[in-house]
Amino acid sequence: MAVHASKKLISVDEYHRMAEAGIVSENIRVELIEGEIAEMAAIGNRHATCVRKLIRQLEGLGSQALLDVQDPVRLGHWSEPQPDAVLLRYREDFYTGQPPTPQDVLLLVEVADIFLSFDRGTKVPLYARSGVREVWIINLDADEIEVYRQPSETGYGEVRRFRKGDTLSPEALPDLVLEVSSLLP
Repeated sequence: MAVHASKKLISVDEYHRMAEAGIVSENIRVELIEGEIAEMAAIGNRHATCVRKLIRQLEGLGSQALLDVQDPVRLGHWSEPQPDAVLLRYREDFYTGQPPTPQDVLLLVEVADIFLSFDRGTKVPLYARSGVREVWIINLDADEIEVYRQPSETGYGEVRRFRKGDTLSPEALPDLVLEVSSLLP
């Protein structure tokens, strides 16, 4: 007789209680993806440089948007990833009472090198199902930015790639024009 082990999925609330109890250390880079604690890749120099460039390009939007960097976004009961950068709807309370949700996200950015297949195959579909309106993957190995728009339960309806020499803008902030080369290390 075969015995099948079942997994115990962890809710976002349980995940937070585990962190408060010291079971999940703040010193270990993890995030909650579909009820499972996923280890995040170590941040290498190219990745860090790219995030710094993102900060430089996206900060200072005033009341148009708030910039979050490597902070959690609650995607429902089972997921709370920590994307590299997120532009959120501006709120005067800076989300003090509750974490940002997909409805608050104007643009979500993942910087990818080692875990590109995880970002594309797991996180992007999760973002689409959750209703995140626009996701960018900055693909460091290909020197390009993948732009995902028009979320649905089955994925994003629009996927485009931008390379050095191209410009792009978040759909929610069309006046914010960025050069691809200004974001790549």
